[in-house]
Amino acid sequence: MLVKRNIVLYLRELLKKFPIISVTGPRQSGKTTMLRAEFPEYEYFNLERVDHREMISADPLGFLKSAGQRVIFDEAQNIPELFSYIQVISDEKGIPGQYILSGSQSFLLNEKISQSLAGRAGIVNLFPFDISEMSFTKDNDYSNFIFKGFYPRIYDKNISPLDFYPFYLQTYIERDIRTLKNIENLSSFSRFLHLCAGRVGQILNLSSLANDAGISVNTAKAWLSLLEASFVVYLLKPYYKNFNKRLIKAPKLYFYDTGVAASLLKITSPEMVKNHFAYGQLFENLIISEIIKTAKHSGKNITIYYWRESNGTEIDAIIDKGNGTILAIEIKGGETFSNDFLKNLRKLSPGSEKIKIEKKLIYAGEINSFVDEIEVISWKKFKSSVTTLLD
Repeated sequence: MLVKRNIVLYLRELLKKFPIISVTGPRQSGKTTMLRAEFPEYEYFNLERVDHREMISADPLGFLKSAGQRVIFDEAQNIPELFSYIQVISDEKGIPGQYILSGSQSFLLNEKISQSLAGRAGIVNLFPFDISEMSFTKDNDYSNFIFKGFYPRIYDKNISPLDFYPFYLQTYIERDIRTLKNIENLSSFSRFLHLCAGRVGQILNLSSLANDAGISVNTAKAWLSLLEASFVVYLLKPYYKNFNKRLIKAPKLYFYDTGVAASLLKITSPEMVKNHFAYGQLFENLIISEIIKTAKHSGKNITIYYWRESNGTEIDAIIDKGNGTILAIEIKGGETFSNDFLKNLRKLSPGSEKIKIEKKLIYAGEINSFVDEIEVISWKKFKSSVTTLLD
């Protein structure tokens, strides 16, 4: 099963502008499959293969000069010295789209790019499928999506999430984390990861998280940075620009893929999702992660925030659309609409005549409507129109 990835259009545009493109994202998100299918005119080298590494390392400059005008280096971070030579060749030839560097360890890849290729490389992130790429399935049950997640291999090979995620997480912890940082006690890191899943959709209390994990606050900060760098978790920062009220400053914790979170929470079926203590937060995570992935895959440079006053009034997602317009989104996991869903949106005031607020409610039900100029969007409508939400 070959799914056309939305990011390809954006990637092709960047290849016209930069000599080097970096494609990063979590393992198993489909980077290699996409690059080999969409860019067959490029020579392809997998730098996880020992023979490819030895051949290139023996004479990097000579290899690059003979490799051709278009080359893909997959898992490029495995030969750090290659980046300096790529800089030399790309500066000499000045050919747009000459090299595509792909890698799952974005922290290492981006570090090498910032050291040797700053200003020469365009950077894109490929995540597991976003919801708009899922036309191959007619499934509309959000609990199935939360449980299964969006990793391509689950759908391509019809693998049960109960089989896929434990091995995926084990490989991630034992391989990537040890490469990124020398963590001696992997069981402590695994426990930390499970504790993060228990806090999905919550304001991050770093001291509490560190205490429960039995580690220092500084270690918790470092481990969270690793989880962010490897596209496991996403920290949603608070929005306070143009608002004069006292706001909470700590971020909220989400996972890029709900299937990972569900596995860490020991959820074993879609039916268990709706009865789980974290159901509301998982539904919220589903909506926010889909907005993030859709924006990244279409090349839209947006940042999502949340808004929460010290009295507890909260808006789940705030997007600054520019030109004085803010999109405020409240997310509710209930399938039956309640007027109470709108109370926080009704309280939200711009605090300035120059700011316009678009207010939307996304919920798990089926009715679409407008109430008090607030657009009420069902899960099914969100699933089919998430790309237009950000316009």
